Amino acid sequence: MITPKEPPITTQNPNNWLSEVINKVNHSAFENQQIVTRANNSLCVLCKGSKFLCGKTRCPIMVKVNYFLKSVPLMESEDIAGMSPPSVFIGRIGYPNVYVGPLVPPVHEDTSIYDLPEQWFGKSMDEIVGFRSLLVRGKHRVNVQKFSEAGKILDHTRDLALADNSVDIELNLTKKPRGSIYLDDDVQPFGPSAPIRDLRVSNARYNDKIEKAYYDTDLRATNAVVDLYNRGVLVTKIQKAFSVGAFGVEKKRRLVPTRWSITAVDDIISKSLVEKVKTFPEINEYRVYESVYLDNVFEILMIPAQWSYESMEAWYPGTVWNPSGSNVAIYSDWEGYNGRTTYAQIGGCYYSARLAVCELLQKERRQATAIVLREARPGYIMPIGVWQVRENVRNAMRQKPYIFKSLAESLQFISGKFEIPLQRWIIQSELLKKALFQRKISDYFSAKN
Repeated sequence: MITPKEPPITTQNPNNWLSEVINKVNHSAFENQQIVTRANNSLCVLCKGSKFLCGKTRCPIMVKVNYFLKSVPLMESEDIAGMSPPSVFIGRIGYPNVYVGPLVPPVHEDTSIYDLPEQWFGKSMDEIVGFRSLLVRGKHRVNVQKFSEAGKILDHTRDLALADNSVDIELNLTKKPRGSIYLDDDVQPFGPSAPIRDLRVSNARYNDKIEKAYYDTDLRATNAVVDLYNRGVLVTKIQKAFSVGAFGVEKKRRLVPTRWSITAVDDIISKSLVEKVKTFPEINEYRVYESVYLDNVFEILMIPAQWSYESMEAWYPGTVWNPSGSNVAIYSDWEGYNGRTTYAQIGGCYYSARLAVCELLQKERRQATAIVLREARPGYIMPIGVWQVRENVRNAMRQKPYIFKSLAESLQFISGKFEIPLQRWIIQSELLKKALFQRKISDYFSAKN
């Protein structure tokens, strides 16, 4: 950490290249900032953000630096005033005693787009990082099970999570907010932060549907989530309310870290959709849906069979989850007709993609075996959240599918869309191997005839 008496920014070798880049902007606000130089790969030192030795098409560190510099004006005062999207953040470090608070940009106009992933599809990586970097995070330590004793700061934070509109906020911090740059691909971009001294909210108007669920202290959280979704409330808004303990039987309510609440809501909703989908007749053709966004290529295969589901992700060397590998890494998880009882190893993307697939099948009143294949290429330079998977698959489901008469034809089509050989996908996939090599009882009857 840099003290005010020292030069604006210094770091220890071998990462002083980053200091040199940042010090080109001579700004007094840097005097209280820090540069975290934990790097997974020494290539960063050799590359210095310009040679692309990692294989990415752009340096994610330099993208973060660019928006770090733009957020400098946010760090000049302990008092922040602006319109929250509305947005809140519940941390997970130190659980069950976590940091809770609002996210506030110093913008005095409608900021709803800053935290509404349902409207982000098609926007550039820079636009999305820009939204996140302008959000100043206020922090207040709270026990997740004793949040009713946390006082007005948490009360106002809950007001934000239940709000249906951008909210005018005055955020008073105990010190100037501080930002960090991590040389680590798995840290998502975020704005500066500081502990909260006081918080004033002036015009929070609750979403009436969420408000009703909030005041129903006999309604189970799972039922509240499903009911709100069925009544047209956006998934993102449900997730925010879920994170601040707004749902469930009164004595069992608790705060849920934002990362966990996102996956929990995707899981709850998609499970309810799966149960409906399994009551419908099977599709009668092979379908392939596709979507390409932020150098993520999605091909979704639907097979005429009873419900089962698999999510597969292939990551090139130098991408987010394969930063130092020399070969493509493929990860997958699946479930059969009766679902799964363990958490998917590939994480929240599994549940967000399942939700999007089931939305279409419910709409068509059909069921199928669905396989989501994702090829993450070097242009996907940093993680920006599982919303990207949900909205990418939703976009695919909105397109007219390619129709095929056989599995072989559909796989040949997919093979032409991917750079990774089809054989690699088949070897990794449980459901593709089953569809290709496991004979059905009906096949034996057909042979006899």
